Amino acid sequence: METIAEIREKLQNCPASELQEWLREYEQDSRKGVQKLLDGFWRKQAAQLKEEQRLDALLSYERQCYAEGYELVAGIDEVGRGPLAGPVVAAAVILPKECRIEGVNDSKKLTPRKREELYGVILEKAVAYGVGVVPPERIDEINILQATFEAMRQALAQLSPAADYILVDAVTIYGIDTPQKGIVKGDEKSLSIGAASIVAKVHRDRMMVQYDEIYPGYGFAANKGYGSAEHIAAIREKGICAIHRRSFVKNFLPGQGETAAEKGGRGEALAARQMERMGYEILERNYRRRDGEIDIIAQKDGYTVFTEVKYRKNSRNGFPSEAVDWRKQQSIIRTAKAYVAEKGLEGGEYRFDVAEILTGDGKTYFRYTEDAFRLP
Repeated sequence: METIAEIREKLQNCPASELQEWLREYEQDSRKGVQKLLDGFWRKQAAQLKEEQRLDALLSYERQCYAEGYELVAGIDEVGRGPLAGPVVAAAVILPKECRIEGVNDSKKLTPRKREELYGVILEKAVAYGVGVVPPERIDEINILQATFEAMRQALAQLSPAADYILVDAVTIYGIDTPQKGIVKGDEKSLSIGAASIVAKVHRDRMMVQYDEIYPGYGFAANKGYGSAEHIAAIREKGICAIHRRSFVKNFLPGQGETAAEKGGRGEALAARQMERMGYEILERNYRRRDGEIDIIAQKDGYTVFTEVKYRKNSRNGFPSEAVDWRKQQSIIRTAKAYVAEKGLEGGEYRFDVAEILTGDGKTYFRYTEDAFRLP
């Protein structure tokens, strides 16, 4: 007679298609240990069948797209609309036809450990995926809804091959030509959207853990930037840091205006983003030496470009570029020479530019001046 251990091993190694037949074979064995073992396998099979049915239902929207002739269907979802700090992140995922990944669901319904496990499986199986990240200063500039759309467009732009149809959680993405369908609670109803929600969540959570090391004391690794009681208490005690959304935390800092350092950092981030759109490759931000600092160092058209960023809320005290006087220019030049020597770039082509950011009438104005000053 087989031992219980031998039966367990046999059932564990049994092909799924034959398991029911093997379980029935042992039903006549009256040993309590065997019956307890069979009960466990029957429950496991019932759970497996239920999961298969759930996954089958989750493919209904994708199958509708395939029936209409679309081949590459992307699910897209975002995470991070509500936090007081950190970026909003969106992910787009194209899965193979009839792909089933056990456990995929709305990321909020999964444990961190399960999300991490599924993250690797999703990326391994995906035909393509993309992740879009919009930082806090951009959220403050254009509002969280528009920032969410921007993150989604970024994620979609990274897909290779590109999607020919999009399933998106709840919203309609403006500014794209690809056909799309918004599904309320889509992360619970579409496998592709559920997969995207997991990728976005894991990506953002990892970012917030890194930010916790850079900006300690706010509990970002635990609260992920959301407004927990401990996080709000830290804001009131310490003030805000560079990744806080000013438009979200202003109620916790009554009467506190933007500091010069915060204003400067916001301006530099805006300038760097605009320069990238203009074709510049950003090499360094806030390069510091003992006697000076350069806000942005970039490359374009064979030039190493040293850019000074000036940010003002209005022009009552003159335009931002007027603050780059002769004394400031000399400081920038000395620091640029130190950078050239440090990086071994002697003999190259260099340029000194100025980026101006001016806010007023609820708008932000950007002006970029190439060759704003030269070596004497």
